[in-house]
Amino acid sequence: MGDGELNSENEAADRQSSLAIWTSLVSNIALTILKLVVGLLFGSQVLIADGVHNAGDVFATAAALISMIISKRPPDEDHPYGHGKAEVIGAGIIAVVLVLAGLYMGYHSVLALMEPPHAASFLVLAAGVISLVWKLWLYMYTMNIGKRTNSSGLVATAYDHLADVYASLAAVIGIGLALIGNHYEIEILKYGDPVAGILVAFLVLKLAIHMGRTAVDVLMEKNIDDAQMEPILELVKAVPEVKRIDRIRAREHGHYIIVDVRVGIPAQLTIQEGHDIAKKIKQSIRQQNPLVREVMVHLNPWYEAGAQTIHS
Repeated sequence: MGDGELNSENEAADRQSSLAIWTSLVSNIALTILKLVVGLLFGSQVLIADGVHNAGDVFATAAALISMIISKRPPDEDHPYGHGKAEVIGAGIIAVVLVLAGLYMGYHSVLALMEPPHAASFLVLAAGVISLVWKLWLYMYTMNIGKRTNSSGLVATAYDHLADVYASLAAVIGIGLALIGNHYEIEILKYGDPVAGILVAFLVLKLAIHMGRTAVDVLMEKNIDDAQMEPILELVKAVPEVKRIDRIRAREHGHYIIVDVRVGIPAQLTIQEGHDIAKKIKQSIRQQNPLVREVMVHLNPWYEAGAQTIHS
């Protein structure tokens, strides 16, 4: 695959990512309005909390959109490795927003348990069902594109949608139980709404911690996992002139990967031959792994057994 084909694929991926993040932003605005209006009209704590969560999602999705735009900028003098980590920062912001939303939802749900239960409404239940179906579709759509384009920002946004799926599911169950409690005068079921809110808060916090840890790993330049590293290692070994692999590292840089490799090649080869080998290694890795944007190759002299070995 040539550079022209790679660039064409990258442009197509950028268009898909942009469409997905804009769809998420518009959807979050619409769902925020729906949940807050219905929740406030009928006094549903879980729907109000979910609406506030969605309001946070609007901010988080906007942050993801801005970070994705920045991450697509080409390398410059101040950022020679590109701007890919902007997406990871955006993912970290989303994690923080989810933590705040989870704490808010849990606090107000606990308060609601200490008050007389509000009468449940079928309209509130309908709003929860609409949110559940909408968010489930958004999660699958955004996660699919996020994984296909290796976009940290989109994957984080997809997990944000998944948190909303949990929230909406718990809301639907809680409101449904409250409706049953009202109809059959079962007092404990009337508190299904705030109990569901507490459960949602716990799930959202758990998801936020996972997202935050992932973002920190990338920012701290953690090595990619073995499943990703092994194919790259095999490609380097497959180059005939490579006699020894001294070190290989690879790290995520937002939506792409940067690889550093040090190899030993026969010491008697010329500089031009060494250059050609390094080029062969780079092309092999990039052609077989489209997520790899940059490969840096350091060549060390290799000697036959018993001869002097010097490498750094």
